[in-house]
Amino acid sequence: MEATVHQQQSSVLPGSHSPEMEEIRQMVQACIQCGTCTGSCANEFAMDLTPRKLWRMVLMGREEEIFASRTFCLCSACYYCTLRCPRGLPLTEAMYRLKQVAAQRKVKAYRASEAFYSSFLESVRRHGRVRESEFMTLYFKAMKNPLLPFRFASLGLKLMAKGKVDFKLPGKGNLRLASLFQRVAEIESQRFGNQVKPGTTGKNH
Repeated sequence: MEATVHQQQSSVLPGSHSPEMEEIRQMVQACIQCGTCTGSCANEFAMDLTPRKLWRMVLMGREEEIFASRTFCLCSACYYCTLRCPRGLPLTEAMYRLKQVAAQRKVKAYRASEAFYSSFLESVRRHGRVRESEFMTLYFKAMKNPLLPFRFASLGLKLMAKGKVDFKLPGKGNLRLASLFQRVAEIESQRFGNQVKPGTTGKNH
């Protein structure tokens, strides 16, 4: 079995890998393509590539196809694939790293997800908790689409009518968590080799 895995690993190195993608490839290098991750994923039905195919592409260095895919964006970090992987691979962490690389490269297909997470975390950084109205205001501003708010207007009005959302203008807040966010940004900057904004750091799980 080990010999078969080694032969498979040796056969999936067709070209060079960028440094950040090489790190992810090392995470899944021992993948035997059994498909357990796909069978365990609750969001697989909505993905254009199954997790198994995604890891195969990572091993083959097919970065253009990887970042054109929505698969890693749809990972909800439930860790089920990681827990069930017969090789014990850190698949959830690898998905997170793909999100990080997509954000760093400003991949167009990941722009909405990155803006969503960043806006959420910025609101938490300012106030210690998310302020829904501020969060969505920051998100709309980041997306730079004047028509986007109208897509959420009906839902927003219903939530406000039920008292689920407080209407508060964006503010600086008390910044009680600012030092924590800054520390995490410094750690991620050291680990990933680039500067991460304090309001955009942290894992999505």
